[in-house]
Amino acid sequence: MKILDLKKQFKYLYQPSAKKIEALQVPSLQFAMIDGAIEKGSEPGKSPVFAEATQAMYSVSYTLKFMLKKRKTNAIDYPVMALEGLWGVEDGFFDITIKDNWSYTLMIMQPEVITAEIFEDAREQVRRKKGDSDMLSKIRLAHFEEGLCVQTMHVGPYATEPATIEQMKEFMAVNGLKDNVGPNGRHHEIYLSDPRKASPDKMKTVLRHPVIKS
Repeated sequence: MKILDLKKQFKYLYQPSAKKIEALQVPSLQFAMIDGAIEKGSEPGKSPVFAEATQAMYSVSYTLKFMLKKRKTNAIDYPVMALEGLWGVEDGFFDITIKDNWSYTLMIMQPEVITAEIFEDAREQVRRKKGDSDMLSKIRLAHFEEGLCVQTMHVGPYATEPATIEQMKEFMAVNGLKDNVGPNGRHHEIYLSDPRKASPDKMKTVLRHPVIKS
């Protein structure tokens, strides 16, 4: 069986240091993706629609993993990667302190060996096992290239992210970069901890912002 060590291969994207901020070029990668929006008066952790979208994403991703692992020829094993969220607003600039006007794209990276045909087979397996759903139908397989970004590891609760983002902006200013979150780019979070299990002060979230040279 072939092993794809995606976590090692993409460690620089998914395990940055919490002690420094860095600029890097993020290549084109393949993802399972789904778009949505937080309901007015709610927030990600309390939104039932967001929870449904997350569940559908994991269902398809784990089905894909086991399909490839169990196939009789060219079996491949790989880890299911972390859930990621691209966050923005329909118009104006993103404000991390206002949560009920956010739109999102949830993503889970998929190895390049996953084809459109394999992806549709996995969706159909989930449909047979768990029934059809609007969320399941909305998931798509696509490539996303983020380009030049600034990132760091945020350790702590989501509520303290603004302080880390301010440090990222200070790094941008010193290095001739401009934050591109707003109409042209979105706030990017990669969830390395399960908020239902991890202590809030130990949660790890990669924060990534697209930037342009100023």
